[in-house]
Amino acid sequence: MRIGELVRRTGVSERLLRYYEEQGLLAPERRPSGYRDYTEAHVETVRRIRCLLSAGLSTSTIATVLPCLEPEGEVLAPTCPDVLGRLRGERERIDRAMADLGESRDALDRVIAAARV
Repeated sequence: MRIGELVRRTGVSERLLRYYEEQGLLAPERRPSGYRDYTEAHVETVRRIRCLLSAGLSTSTIATVLPCLEPEGEVLAPTCPDVLGRLRGERERIDRAMADLGESRDALDRVIAAARV
């Protein structure tokens, strides 16, 4: 399938798909004309990329983790032993970011409360 069809099937823009390719997340075949040729597997790969991005992972982390994930029903399950450590590290990073955001929200709440006029 051509890139326009992949856009339609995944809801991801051409620009993002090309970015994913630059980051090593997608590797479509090239037709003799130079056009990219995507398969059904690429549709699923884009869905996995979007899932991992929404979980807060960077594209560089996704590039490392993606080849080691297989569908386990509706959930992606890691198949490489070293990936679990990387995913745990990412979870800890997200936990720290959430704690920092909570502190920022609390500080903002104090400022708002002090301004009750």
